[in-house]
Amino acid sequence: MTWFLIFWTLLIIQRLAEVKIAKKNEKTLRSKGAVEVGSSHYKWMVAMHASFFLFLFTEVMFFNAISPTWWMIPFVLFLIAQVIRVWAITSLGVFWNTKIILLPGAEVVAKGPYRFIRHPNYLVVSMELLVIPLIFGANVTALIFTILNILMLRVRITAEEKALMELTDYENSHGEKHRFFPSQ
Repeated sequence: MTWFLIFWTLLIIQRLAEVKIAKKNEKTLRSKGAVEVGSSHYKWMVAMHASFFLFLFTEVMFFNAISPTWWMIPFVLFLIAQVIRVWAITSLGVFWNTKIILLPGAEVVAKGPYRFIRHPNYLVVSMELLVIPLIFGANVTALIFTILNILMLRVRITAEEKALMELTDYENSHGEKHRFFPSQ
């Protein structure tokens, strides 16, 4: 249980640090004339992610979820996701955010993992919502939040891509790329 509590706490610290980065980036972009889109679903996305941590904690601590013998597989996938997360955040720089904040007329970032796929950060989140619970045997949490995330991303990506096409050169720079996996 100690290993789980350390891991869980570090994840929360990571998310809080990301929120701080996002707020700083939002302030910078808004000062340059950026606009927010998709704000109506944002509160639901935040609620989903906060609930993930509560469900995970509850399933592991109170329903005695036990790490499977193959826990190392989802753990390695989690570590890979962290590398892609940092790569995506640093590639976007000031344009990275937890909200959909767009600077009209800005050139769409097409470096780092964005050279290969349109939404590497969403791929990372999708991986995490599946593999983090699997590390600890929290299979119910993995199933529920994988499904909720699929539903959320259907709304989120639609809103984001529509706004990107209206406000930037997105179609020209990313139109041929796959959303989550590189072209074959």
